[in-house]
Amino acid sequence: METIVIGIDIGGTNTEFGIVTEKGNIHNRRKIRTCDYPDIQDFVDELASQIKQMLKDFEASCSFIGIGIGAPNGNIFTGAIEFAPNLNWKGTVPLVDLLKAHFDTNIFLTNDANAAAIGEKIYGGAKNMSDFILITLGTGLGSGFYANGKLIYGHDGFAGELGHTIYDPTGRQCGCGKLGCLETYVSAPGIVRTLREALQTSDMTSSLRNINIDDISSKDIFLAAQNGDVIALEAFDYTAKILGMKLSDAVAITSPEAIFLFGGLANAGDLLLLPIKKYMEEYLLPVFRGKVKLLQSELPENSAAILGAAALVFENLKS
Repeated sequence: METIVIGIDIGGTNTEFGIVTEKGNIHNRRKIRTCDYPDIQDFVDELASQIKQMLKDFEASCSFIGIGIGAPNGNIFTGAIEFAPNLNWKGTVPLVDLLKAHFDTNIFLTNDANAAAIGEKIYGGAKNMSDFILITLGTGLGSGFYANGKLIYGHDGFAGELGHTIYDPTGRQCGCGKLGCLETYVSAPGIVRTLREALQTSDMTSSLRNINIDDISSKDIFLAAQNGDVIALEAFDYTAKILGMKLSDAVAITSPEAIFLFGGLANAGDLLLLPIKKYMEEYLLPVFRGKVKLLQSELPENSAAILGAAALVFENLKS
């Protein structure tokens, strides 16, 4: 009998979920709009109702062993989402307890970047690695750290927040309340902000001047850079330099075999990877140089979050 779990990815706009097999196949994928449920109980009731409908087709032929959830500020130890700035629900939300009122099964919750790291370990390029870092580059910068074959959670469940280490203590305002966090420079909004500042302080020719400055997206910057636009290329180089510097710090602490990059901005490929690698090697202690691989994630982007959440169940039950 095949073993299945439910993988749930909670985002600020949408929540995606599906039935996942141990081999990583996803069935009956669904989506509800997170932002349509300002009341957490209404959200949980709707989510539970849809999951129960999904499971009906698999009850006779499969063994359902649990639910895994990736969410902003999800805490593996408490089963709660704690003070997530981009969700409707403020304060501490006891999500696992609320779902357990509907399901008598194993339910695990963690930070969405940690879930992605577990997904990389079970389904992606880190299958045979014990020490690696996964960096998610989207609307923010998330990260998950594996050391000695285990995900690092720290004493409170929130270890590995590379995106909220400080690059410039007098720098850009971050949504977390601090100034100069790494993710305000290295993320999709971060590179857009860098590009806009460059357009405003330089008189260099750029195809991006043909777009309203408030409408420029990270995709526009990528396309311009591909066509040799100097300001766009400089924005990528600046972003890569900052991330390369901070990755060199992370390497000094955990000595990973590899660093995986995942998410929309990472899809820029060599435009970003090559300069990151160059700067990381430059800033590394000599003892680490030439040892750490910088790789793109092998997880399929449209399925990674659900796979990562599902992997959370398999990983925790195995250990």
